[in-house]
Amino acid sequence: MSFASTLIGLLAIAIMLINASIHRVEEGHVGIYKRGGALLKETTAPGYHVMLPFITTHHDIQVTLQTDEVRDVPCGTSGGVIITFERVEVVNMLDQRFVYDTVKNYTVDYDKLLIFNKIHHEINEFCSSHTLQEVYIDMFDRIDESIFNALQRSLDQWAPGVRVQAVRVTKPRLPQSILQNYENMEAEKTKLLFAVQRQKVVEQEAETERKRAMIVAEKEAAVARIRYEQNIAEERSKQSVSEIQDATFLAQQKARADADLYSATKRAEANELLYTPLYLEVIKYQSLANNTKIYFGNSIQGMFTETIQQFVQPPQQPVAARGH
Repeated sequence: MSFASTLIGLLAIAIMLINASIHRVEEGHVGIYKRGGALLKETTAPGYHVMLPFITTHHDIQVTLQTDEVRDVPCGTSGGVIITFERVEVVNMLDQRFVYDTVKNYTVDYDKLLIFNKIHHEINEFCSSHTLQEVYIDMFDRIDESIFNALQRSLDQWAPGVRVQAVRVTKPRLPQSILQNYENMEAEKTKLLFAVQRQKVVEQEAETERKRAMIVAEKEAAVARIRYEQNIAEERSKQSVSEIQDATFLAQQKARADADLYSATKRAEANELLYTPLYLEVIKYQSLANNTKIYFGNSIQGMFTETIQQFVQPPQQPVAARGH
């Protein structure tokens, strides 16, 4: 073997050793190392690092949020029906400070022991204590919370560095015969809900119509009340006008009566002033003069006799008719 061949062989071995000793840790991970099967306490951050080749091995451990999927988890309900949860997702994260202890106690596949196996156990515990109706319908919305609490309690006790962020459970898969029954039941429920909603719509329409009728009735009543009040106001106005006219007429009559009384009073006062004894004496003589006849010649004596008889002779009584 020539020197050149030996040199090439040594160079190839050196390159191999260098390649085996240099490794890279990805972002979001920390590097852990085993030497001779023993876990070393040393951990490394993301980047390139060097280790002893063939003697030391390394693993990347994720310390950011990760989602573990547990698929096809079978379980039996309290009634003996076997159902299957197709997928259970667990969002969790390992604290970087607890990487060494967690891997030391549960290996680099700690999530299989702490999460996957625990999910199977908790799902079966939940199903075995509830009926199919409760698991599939009534209490399905509580399964996530129930598994989350049970899983976190277990991790707090055995692996404090692992924190569960969320648990998502898909709807379980039922046997075809049972699934058909549930579909029929859901169809009937849908019809019932439709009927109930339709009834509510009818009731709402009736209520709306009743309120509309009430509004119309109240409006008509208000209009009738306004008209009645207008009629009352008109009648009162007419009454007031009549009272004013009556008062005016009475005032006119009173004024006329007062005027007549005043005139009569003034005439009486004038007569009282006019008819003095002297004036009455004049009137008497005027009257005598108007009723006295004056005779001239030989009939003077007859004149006085006729005049005296006129004043003293009583009027003649009519002669009663004699009967035949």
